[in-house]
Amino acid sequence: MILRLLSRWQAEELREDLADLHVESYETAAGQEFNGREDFLARLAQDVQQPGFTMLIAEATTLVGCAYGYPVPRDGSWWRGLDRELPRHIEQLTASGHVFAVAGMVVHPHERHLGLADRLQDQLLANLPASLAATLLDQADIAALGVFRTWGWQEIGEVHRPHDHAVLRALVLPLGARTLAAPDGLAHNARTQRPGYSADHPSVPRLPPPAR
Repeated sequence: MILRLLSRWQAEELREDLADLHVESYETAAGQEFNGREDFLARLAQDVQQPGFTMLIAEATTLVGCAYGYPVPRDGSWWRGLDRELPRHIEQLTASGHVFAVAGMVVHPHERHLGLADRLQDQLLANLPASLAATLLDQADIAALGVFRTWGWQEIGEVHRPHDHAVLRALVLPLGARTLAAPDGLAHNARTQRPGYSADHPSVPRLPPPAR
């Protein structure tokens, strides 16, 4: 198994193979495969245009998995529709450019029992100039929520999108090392210059597109 980072342009060149992997990896209602494929391609086309877009793919004899994302915009627009006030430390990290959005993850069913999703997540987030990862999950996807919780993600609220009537769970994952001084993994360090604060699998989650 080989894990390989792709540039934006390499990801665009691989878009058809990625869409095929998406179709093979998720159950869809009969006759809806085409729509699901087109929806994935449309989301990917938007995501690859985000500054700092990063994709990690897994290859065996063929493409078997991918995970990708980009830094959350500093203007806070990614959190628009959150049903409560954004915690101050997350607001600070967003404004300083230290939050990375995990926008998509796809793993072929044949590889899921090997822990490939965990490896993709860990490698995608490793060595990023970020202190916090963030993602959005469909509110109804309880299985996905359970998987993310086992990975250490924390739910911080719901994002409501009036334009498409969607309700999404907002989750975050601290990326810093946990110590006695920083049990949450978010204390200040020189590498990211992030603000410090005091805190008062068998399945692969399907990630919806972030708020625009």
